[in-house]
Amino acid sequence: MTHCSTQTLPESDSTSGVKKIAVLGMPNTGKSTFFNKIAKSNATIGNWPGMTVDLMIAKAKLGEQEVQVVDLPGIYDLHGFSEDEEVVRRFLETTPVHLLIMILNTTQLDRQISLALQVKSLHMPVVLLLNMADEAPKFGVSVDCDRIAEHLGMAVVPISAKHGQGYAKAYQSIKDALKKQNEPVSSDRLLDNLASSEQIASEMETLLQDAFHVETEVKQNLTTRLDKILMHPVLGLPIFFGTMFLMFQIIYALGIPLQDYLAQALSWVKDNALEPLVSGLPKFIHDFLVDGIYEGIGTVASFIPVILLFFICMGVVEDSGYLSRSAYLMDAFMERLGLDGRSFVMSLMGFGCNVPAIMGTRVMRSKALRMLSMLVIPFSLCSARLNVFVFMTTALFTPRMAPVVLFSLYMFSFAAAILTAVLFKGQYPNTEPLLLELPPYRFPTLNQLIMQAWHQTKHFLYWSRRFIIFGVMIIWLLNNLPSNVPPASQQTISGIIGQLSQPILGPLGINPQLAVALIFGFVAKEIVLGGLAVIYSQKDNASLMGAIAHQIDWVQAYSFMLFTLLYVPCLSTVAAIKTESKSTKFAWMSVAWSVGLAWVTSFIFYQGARALGF
Repeated sequence: MTHCSTQTLPESDSTSGVKKIAVLGMPNTGKSTFFNKIAKSNATIGNWPGMTVDLMIAKAKLGEQEVQVVDLPGIYDLHGFSEDEEVVRRFLETTPVHLLIMILNTTQLDRQISLALQVKSLHMPVVLLLNMADEAPKFGVSVDCDRIAEHLGMAVVPISAKHGQGYAKAYQSIKDALKKQNEPVSSDRLLDNLASSEQIASEMETLLQDAFHVETEVKQNLTTRLDKILMHPVLGLPIFFGTMFLMFQIIYALGIPLQDYLAQALSWVKDNALEPLVSGLPKFIHDFLVDGIYEGIGTVASFIPVILLFFICMGVVEDSGYLSRSAYLMDAFMERLGLDGRSFVMSLMGFGCNVPAIMGTRVMRSKALRMLSMLVIPFSLCSARLNVFVFMTTALFTPRMAPVVLFSLYMFSFAAAILTAVLFKGQYPNTEPLLLELPPYRFPTLNQLIMQAWHQTKHFLYWSRRFIIFGVMIIWLLNNLPSNVPPASQQTISGIIGQLSQPILGPLGINPQLAVALIFGFVAKEIVLGGLAVIYSQKDNASLMGAIAHQIDWVQAYSFMLFTLLYVPCLSTVAAIKTESKSTKFAWMSVAWSVGLAWVTSFIFYQGARALGF
């Protein structure tokens, strides 16, 4: 995953004696696994000079030689016109490097060697690593690395990036190549230098005949046996939904208790360390530091267990090869909406949390597809909104009706996503076909999963701290100023805002108290229930349910839930959309669309229900 941002590379890197290496190859070949092995804990994500996207970078030592390694997006063809292929071409044309490390899948070499032949025609220093060499015999594949090296004019080393096999020889080949290359080189006018498709095809046929062999009859292996079940035209989708359901159960069965433990730890720090430290300060400053800044940090920190577990589980689904198969299963339906199978998978992930689902759109090669997917994903009913809806349905509906009401909200979320895709697919046309390599099933190592999950979690913390903490601080101030009036009363800024919102939210049946809760909800839906407790001056859920049920009826409650479902999910999601789209304008457009759709939907429901006498 290479489209994210944390820092800008220092200018000194471009002029220092550190040698530069770029890692490239096709998607799902273990390229990022190899990069992570080199990077260890030193990988960062930053702006590369002259590039319009951000790339994963790391500094490492190969023997005595310090190197800077760049992980390029996975591509299929240097002739291609996807954004990732344009990024790689731009990089090779403008960025001198001392060495290219190319990684291909040994078991699929007959379909991937064409990329190596294209790179060969650029006359740049290259070391080719044939990953998953340990799996090749299971598929009846045998390769002659020496013959391939002769055809390509580059070192060829078989490895297993997952298990670390062949790394000693690979590192030695890389060090030897770097010793021979004192000056970095680039490939000006890359497309002009590439060999023709006819020449590539001819060389590819000769190479494969000479150095690549596949048995005509391959024994049944784990992949072929599993695919008969998991890719079944009838059973495939039910099995996939069951798998995703199980994944969410694992995430929240483990994540929520861990989140509670973390909350208890933060509360202990607050009571035993922070409170004694600031107890002598004036009350307003004390409350601002404790209830504002510290609670803001706690809000961000409370996401860590669920986010970390989400990325671990996603790592299992993705690295095992199952995610690409589920995308294939859903592609036909999603194509009618201007999306593809991966959009469906990310929308499904959004039912856990919209933020990592938005971040997951990085796997999509088409910019238009990513943008349309980012408009659709926020309508997935995330777990934070689910807590609000469970609370409201319990308070306002009978035990028999509450599950039905909750299910109807899920249906509304699907309908909103479909409507959004249909309306905006013309503005974000996706002409990129879903091109997938279905890799063999494999279970990633625990160390690999934890490392990848921690890198993604660190990135989440980097940008979320700036938005959520700032938002919580602002909400606290709105609820506590002026300081000479009761907190959250009509005389506070938040109370005044609630009254001012009535011309807009009143026609939806949303009263001033619920309106203030919506303001809290813009920061994070987790704050909504706490905000309602402060607004209604209630300390526990039972009394809060009674107070709300006494003030509003079920029509108002359902209208409030519809608005909560469809309007901006949370500030973190908006931040994720801005980061991943690299467009403030697009982020604001997504906010305007979701808020507008929420208002129209709630208005139609509320006014229609009242017109019918409810």
